[in-house]
Formats: sequence, structure tokens, C-alpha cells
Amino acid sequence: MENQKNPTTGYPTPPFKKQDQEVPGIEGALEPKADHGEDSYKGNNLLTDKAVIITGGDSGIGKAIAITMAREGADIVISYKDEIEDEDAQDTLRWVEKAGRKGVLIRGDIRNEEHCQHIVQTCVKQFGKVDILVNNAAYQMTYKHVEDISAEEWNKTFETNMSAMFYLVKHAKSHIPPGGSIINTTSVNAYDPNPTLLPYAASKGAIQNFTASLAQLFLEDGSGIRVNAVAPGPVWTPLIPSTIPDHEKFGANTPIGRPGQPIEIAPIYVFLATPAASYISGATIPATGGRVTI
Repeated sequence: MENQKNPTTGYPTPPFKKQDQEVPGIEGALEPKADHGEDSYKGNNLLTDKAVIITGGDSGIGKAIAITMAREGADIVISYKDEIEDEDAQDTLRWVEKAGRKGVLIRGDIRNEEHCQHIVQTCVKQFGKVDILVNNAAYQMTYKHVEDISAEEWNKTFETNMSAMFYLVKHAKSHIPPGGSIINTTSVNAYDPNPTLLPYAASKGAIQNFTASLAQLFLEDGSGIRVNAVAPGPVWTPLIPSTIPDHEKFGANTPIGRPGQPIEIAPIYVFLATPAASYISGATIPATGGRVTI
């Protein structure tokens, strides 16, 4: 990456333009544009010839992870959900290929276990293994009252954010060699839940517990797979204007005074996937713009 910027002034700060989008949102309609490291991240061959699965890899944090890991030498399977995200996914693929690596796009709903199995099988067919599994995709909606949350909405949130992780881990584990890494995206909401994001915040707390439990299980069974999580605070992605009504002031409640950019989060995933993190498993690394997580 380029020389470090002043964290309080180096990126766009709120207030932002009112820009409502339909869920899940697209990068092209985002203003200001998010920074995924396209022009700044420099690789150091930290993940040469690794095979990576990234869910939610079309935009936001997932897109930045794909770009950074490709520039570190990895080949990437990019999972995403909807046809409306095709353009963003194709752009991610172009950046992966521009880095000289192979990329594969897979569109579909990770709430379906068979689709998760297909994602894993595709990675194995293309690259012979799964070195790194990044469970990043998530769904959220805002509600002012618990009575407004339907059972369908509650279940959709947990199936997308939590159950899909279980399906992918279940089917990928036998293909992950010793030294492989599973990295789950949780949230600052696991520590400091936003009451208007009740289903989402609860699911992120579950992911934190899942990560800790899984890490211990895989240490005890001798598989040599490390499992960790990253807990971002507010990050500027297409999901924000499509799910948060007052997104004009998004991120203003952080001590840094702004939302994070995807490129500020992605290098943590790179670190956790490398041998430099060989003694780290069951941990969650917060990247919250200064919001306290203890």
C-alpha cells in the first residue's frame, strides 16, 4: 500500500450524499466511490499459488480481499448472489486477472447447502484444493421495532450470515491442507450491537462464537487449519445506502469520524492467511475506526 494516510483525514468523511439503493446495492451508484486498493495495494508474494474462496466477493470488503490476495499471488473463486451484481463481480474478476492470477465467478444463493458444496467443488476442480476460505457475505436490514421483523426476515439473516458459513466449512474442510486458513467476517456489532440491526447483530455474535468453537475443534483434531475472524466497524460499501436510511452520516460515530474503506480492512485477511499468523487461531481482529471492543 502507499504511504500511510492520516486516519482522520485520509479518506472521505460524512456527511455523504443521500443515495438510496435497492438491496444489495452496486458499486457504480456509490458516491463517493469505495477504495478497494485498486490503485494503492502492492503485493509481496505472500500467498503464491494459494487457492481462495471468497463469498460476497463482488463488492465491498470481499472485492478488496480478492484484489489484495490476487496481488499476493492467489487464485480466487468469487462467490456472489444476484444478477444485479454481475457487473461488480466481473470488475473484481478483471482485477484478479490483471494481477496475473486466475479467477472464477459463481453466482447463487449461499443459503442453499448444495450451492455451497458446488462452490467448494468448483475451487477443487479448478485449483486442486482450498487453501483459504473467506466467509464474508452478509445480509442486513434496519428495523425500529422488533414487531416489524418477520420470521422470514430473521431466518433469512441467519441463513445468509451464519448457516452458509457452516455449509462452506463442512464441505471445504477435507480439501484444506495443514496450514490452511478459514477467516470469517463478524462485526463491531458482536461487541456493541446496534439495536436497529437486531437480526444482523445477533448473527454476528453467533459468528464470533462459531469461530472460537471451530478453531478449538480443528486444533484438537490435528487438521492444522486455523480459524479466525475480522470484526469491521462501519465500512463504506454498496450495502450501506441500500440498507441504512440515514447513511448520510454513516461512520460519524467512530472516534476516527468516518467509515472505513474496504482496502483498510482487506490486509487483515491477508495477514491471517499467511504463516506470519501461524500462532493465531480462534481470534477476532477488530478494525473499527477506534470504537472499543473490550
